[in-house]
Amino acid sequence: MSKKKRVVIVGAGPGGLAAAMLLAKAGLDVTILERLDHVGGRTSAIESDGFRFDVGPTFFLYPEVLKNIFAAAGYDLFNEVPMRRLDPQYRLTFEGNGEIVATGDVGKMQAAIAQLAPKDAENLPRFLSENRAKLEAFTPCLQTPFSSWRDIITRRMMKLLPMLRPWNSLDRELQRYFADPRIRLAFSFQAKYLGMSPFRCPGLFSILSFLEYEHGVFHPLGGCARVSERMGELLEASGVRIKLGEPVEELVFSGSVVTAVRTHQATYPADAVVINADFAHAVPRLIPDGLRRRWTNQRIENARYSCSTFMMYLGIEGHYPDLLHHNIYLAENYRQNLSDIEQEHQLSDNPSFYVQNACVTDPALAPAGCSTLYVLVPVSHQHANIDWKSAKASFRQRMLRQLERFGLKDIESRIRFERVVTPEDWQNRMAIFRGATFNLAHDFRQMLHFRPHNRLEETGGIYLVGGGTHPGSGLPVIYESSRISSRLLLEDLGLKAQWDQLASAMSVKQGKIGSATAAELDADSVKT
Repeated sequence: MSKKKRVVIVGAGPGGLAAAMLLAKAGLDVTILERLDHVGGRTSAIESDGFRFDVGPTFFLYPEVLKNIFAAAGYDLFNEVPMRRLDPQYRLTFEGNGEIVATGDVGKMQAAIAQLAPKDAENLPRFLSENRAKLEAFTPCLQTPFSSWRDIITRRMMKLLPMLRPWNSLDRELQRYFADPRIRLAFSFQAKYLGMSPFRCPGLFSILSFLEYEHGVFHPLGGCARVSERMGELLEASGVRIKLGEPVEELVFSGSVVTAVRTHQATYPADAVVINADFAHAVPRLIPDGLRRRWTNQRIENARYSCSTFMMYLGIEGHYPDLLHHNIYLAENYRQNLSDIEQEHQLSDNPSFYVQNACVTDPALAPAGCSTLYVLVPVSHQHANIDWKSAKASFRQRMLRQLERFGLKDIESRIRFERVVTPEDWQNRMAIFRGATFNLAHDFRQMLHFRPHNRLEETGGIYLVGGGTHPGSGLPVIYESSRISSRLLLEDLGLKAQWDQLASAMSVKQGKIGSATAAELDADSVKT
């Protein structure tokens, strides 16, 4: 009997965990090395004094990709991680100028839009129909590695150009449907999932808001971190070794071929290595510059990076029953906010922000009589213009005033637990290059073939997963990167990926949850 091929995965974030599930199912010997003392990376939890917060993502969108990965490994995602589909999905508040309570019910959503812009409401069905076709046409591109410029000029890609309109920004693309800038913001603020402005983000990403309305916004009970935690539990039960608190110090090469991974505790021989750590932080540290002709240290330094986030995790005495689970406050000077973030690299006087009030859906996230508030403010990534050591306290006070303007009174007196995270913390504590929480920016010069490839081409045996490689940031495409890279890895080892057929069979058995409509799902829970 031949010896199992050994794979070492650097980082136990969502991409690394998903790759481990697929590679272990394919029969490989898998070890995960994680710098922190828990799995999940940015999709993990903060727990203290009975309060529990997601560190990063709080929206779980388009579960179909992860559902298929779970199915390939022999599990049912919705049985392993119970989720609730939210309706309403979120409230959008336009400072001093109305609001929209977003819902997947098309008729109700049209009525909500009509309160602000009657003519725009008429175009919602066309927006949904055309983006449904766009997503269907572009999905194969999100599932395929782009290893050469030739992959961009295929007949399939050329046929897609009139539909994708890459020359349009997201805001300009939405002008085809909506005249009112507030309505365009309602369907483009999702560009912040990629750390970008809707006025710079490619129009392709109109599919992000479409995904919310077509496939739903989900809350995993216990938060998005619970997905990562359950993946780690299933992996350990299947025999995958997860080494926590063991940062990788170097990769060992024979010529340009990786042969082992070294930590302060041990050296792990490897037939292949999957890097799930932050690309721009990890690659210069682990792979000699001379082995990287495309992504040299200089190119990484000069690349364009997403924004960062200023975070407030607040354990609050009492409840806010009238505050929805997800809430977005769009300041009147939204365009200036974006300029402050992307061009001026300064802190806005009147920032836009997001607030999660998760306990209205999941009371177990806080002690009895208390609740959690998660506050996210898009800000510049690390830049010399902002000294967070001196700015942190004053910006915190600014945000408490913003929350009061939003209607959340007496917050400071009700705080029972608090943690504040700045871009400097993302950089130094979470090992994220420049604190750019959404990785490399997603303009067309850093997408598809122009993004770091899933197989690091100048070396042998190194593969990338996560937001820093193709297809990009956001949980669904991070999970998709795991499928792409795992398939390439197995092909290079002379093995076949069987999970596509397994996942298809399991999906038929379990039911097509991910493609169900809002009316077909219970508003409170997903039923498999």
